[in-house]
Amino acid sequence: MKFELKSDRVFDMIAIGRACIDLNATEYNRPMEETMTFTKYVGGSPVNIAIGSSKLGLKTGFIGKLADDQHGRFISNYIQNLGIDITGVVIDQAGHKTGLAFTEIKSPEECSILMYRENVADLYLEPDEVSEDYIKQASVLLVSGTALSQSPSREAILKAVSLARKHQVKVIFELDYRPYTWTSKEQTSIYYTLVAEQADIVIGTRDEFDILENRIGENEQTIAYLFQHTPQLIVIKHGIEGSYAYTKSGDVFQSKAYMTKVLKTFGAGDSYASAFLYALFAGKDIATALKYGSASASIVVSKHSSSEAMPTVSQIEQLIAADETEAQYRSR
Repeated sequence: MKFELKSDRVFDMIAIGRACIDLNATEYNRPMEETMTFTKYVGGSPVNIAIGSSKLGLKTGFIGKLADDQHGRFISNYIQNLGIDITGVVIDQAGHKTGLAFTEIKSPEECSILMYRENVADLYLEPDEVSEDYIKQASVLLVSGTALSQSPSREAILKAVSLARKHQVKVIFELDYRPYTWTSKEQTSIYYTLVAEQADIVIGTRDEFDILENRIGENEQTIAYLFQHTPQLIVIKHGIEGSYAYTKSGDVFQSKAYMTKVLKTFGAGDSYASAFLYALFAGKDIATALKYGSASASIVVSKHSSSEAMPTVSQIEQLIAADETEAQYRSR
């Protein structure tokens, strides 16, 4: 199964949704109550995936609403300096603020995120601020689940998906479930289902697919349901147990998680998605794309940041090659 980028499109990928500020604890291995300093990074799943994809060489754009404040300008300047197109970025004029995420790193196994998401600018993206002319310039539209949690962002996302389908733009749905932005699991399931049924590729953890289906399920149940609709490829991640990819034609692929010295647990999903999609669009087979995603995730969880730690192609390929060499050595 091949997912080729359209050569006549200006952008390989446009991501839409959340952009915020990550404040990662500089003093880790301690609770947040005792943490005095934090380091500022750009955060938010869709913008992180855009950053990761751009670092890997894809031509990317971003659609979202940024606060008219210092944090909003920091985000705008950062992604623009990476070569990400910001034509689709809207500056909020109603006084909404940039979302903040304080991260706590007690240990490699015990991390948490304290979110400030009240009246954040990204959830006030209006449907009329989503440009049809902009979306039709892309091969792929990447949608993140958190943007569906509130109106008017919810309707803006649904419009973007509709426009993508109209112009033969592939839709990638990264589930990105954040419970603190939703009012109920039932509501989440309704809107996740609505977008998942229209997506070409759906990516998420097993727990996130359980939220989509509003039940504790198995991979076989998930794919049996979603393959009745538009999706051609479903990727289900199982943490340290690795990840699985299922095609509509019946193929199943599996990749292990790469061992690394873990510093934190967050950021893995965004780096996984960007590298997996890059490899897929570069013509790699699905099994290889899974390796790229897993290797990228292992690199990011070993670093302090999420966005700045997004690896290059050579870093990913070096890790995969080193692991394969070690495996050959062990098998002798």
